[in-house]
Amino acid sequence: MYRSAIEYLKEWQNSQSRKPLVIRGARQVGKTFIVREFAKEFQNYVEINLETDINILSYFKSTDPKEIVELLALHFNTTIIPGKTLLFFDEIQAAPGLFAKLRYFYELMPGLHVIAAGSLLEFILKEHEFSMPVGRIEYLHLGPMNFAEYLLSTDNDKLLDFIKNYSLRDTFPQPIHQKLVSLYKTYLVVGGMPESIKSYLDKRSFVDSDRIKMNILSTYVDDFSKYGKRINRELLTTVFKAVPSLIGNKVKYSTISKDHRSAEIATVLNRLFLSKICYPIYHSSAQGIPLGAGRNNKVFKLLFLDVGLMCSALGLSMAHISKLDDVSLVNKGDISEQYVGQHLLYRKNFYYEPELYYWNRENPGSNAEVDYVIAHGPVIVPVEVKAGKTGTLKSLHLFVRERALKTGVRINLDIPSVVRCAGALPNGDRYDYNLISIPCYLISELDRFLDKQTS
Repeated sequence: MYRSAIEYLKEWQNSQSRKPLVIRGARQVGKTFIVREFAKEFQNYVEINLETDINILSYFKSTDPKEIVELLALHFNTTIIPGKTLLFFDEIQAAPGLFAKLRYFYELMPGLHVIAAGSLLEFILKEHEFSMPVGRIEYLHLGPMNFAEYLLSTDNDKLLDFIKNYSLRDTFPQPIHQKLVSLYKTYLVVGGMPESIKSYLDKRSFVDSDRIKMNILSTYVDDFSKYGKRINRELLTTVFKAVPSLIGNKVKYSTISKDHRSAEIATVLNRLFLSKICYPIYHSSAQGIPLGAGRNNKVFKLLFLDVGLMCSALGLSMAHISKLDDVSLVNKGDISEQYVGQHLLYRKNFYYEPELYYWNRENPGSNAEVDYVIAHGPVIVPVEVKAGKTGTLKSLHLFVRERALKTGVRINLDIPSVVRCAGALPNGDRYDYNLISIPCYLISELDRFLDKQTS
């Protein structure tokens, strides 16, 4: 299966300023897979799982990477040669001390290619009791497979080529549109978890894919025992199971559980954020760039890790998705909002830590909300996931008018278009901007389209 992260790893391999690379991401998103595929670029490959290879943990007492490498070479009866060997420490959260010593590989053995990864790595990064190797390591943030990767993995490379070369000025062929909508609906159910996609490709069975996803969800619950001794695991399970049904809604702790204090629920949610199982989409006042400067930590929505996992958690099958017309699929159930959100979350280069914002206003009689707000260079861009006529985009019109923006984005399942939106708000204020409307399957091209519209 194709992962664009492998191309990033090749760039890292040849970089003159290369540092030990740490891959961050939730369990089962494919961290180990991309390293093993990338290892084919090397003459030799040494992989160490620090959860299962516990007998070699004593090798890492030294602060001399050359001594560590010599011991590992003896243990695995191999040679470890800088420039020719890839050394991979998997599940490094099981050896926090080794994480701290990655700096010495950079300082004393810079020629050796070293990668580390871990499913619950965020916990040691958040609660570390050691000296962090600041400036001596670099990160790669990995999420689920996106729709473009899904197309390549399903032998739809010609369709992806068409998407990559499509201009909003071009006519979009209706048969191609319908085929891509069909593939999009399949992706919603199968999702972006690599094992789920592989299972579907092997057997073309949604049942097998669903079984894989339910096993992944169970694995996440099993991991709760590793979240800390003082964490309420029963509440963790309650919150975890509630998240898929809360997508697209402002979080109210009382909605999740009336039997627990807000502080307890907040603590549990933060643990789920650290595990990358779900993400907070914070409200931003969006007065300028960076959007994080206007972040309100008390007001946020939730985004699940993956739309396929969301469907399985909610008991939604391909039969449910197929019954929905395109308008209902976009406007109801928040499935499409989850899809768009997870793609926007990981739209930047792999070295960026994923973050995403939305905007809302709660005034008596004049509530307004824009699903997502992103930064495209120095420009703020509002993104609405909504089907229907432009007159239904009242919050988008309001936001564009107040921020004096020239461009807004609507994502639905219609043929792509760019139209001029001009009119008046209820208070008489005028708005006038270009509305880029693209179908969900073109989400990977959003920044390219924005380049043309905002330049």
